[in-house]
Amino acid sequence: MTTLTRSGYRVGTVPTQELDVTTMTSREFNRDVSAAKRAAADGPVVITDKGRPSHVLLSVTDYERLTGRAGRMAERLAASEAGDLPLARRTVSERPVDL
Repeated sequence: MTTLTRSGYRVGTVPTQELDVTTMTSREFNRDVSAAKRAAADGPVVITDKGRPSHVLLSVTDYERLTGRAGRMAERLAASEAGDLPLARRTVSERPVDL
């Protein structure tokens, strides 16, 4: 078992044999996001900041399994009984160009 912590607080315990955890620094993550996404396909990617875990990157499948939220967002919205969602339209004002 591995105890997961954040800022010194215990947030959970997970069996290590079930997870293939990859760790990378925030600098490595910023330099090669594609490598982090490929690694997340095999298991969680722990991103460290100054040597301490700061974020975890998960695949959508892993996230949905952990949260119990299955299906895609579009499917959930389509199945919603709320009908049309009142979405505000954003307008962009034009500015004069100074050449």
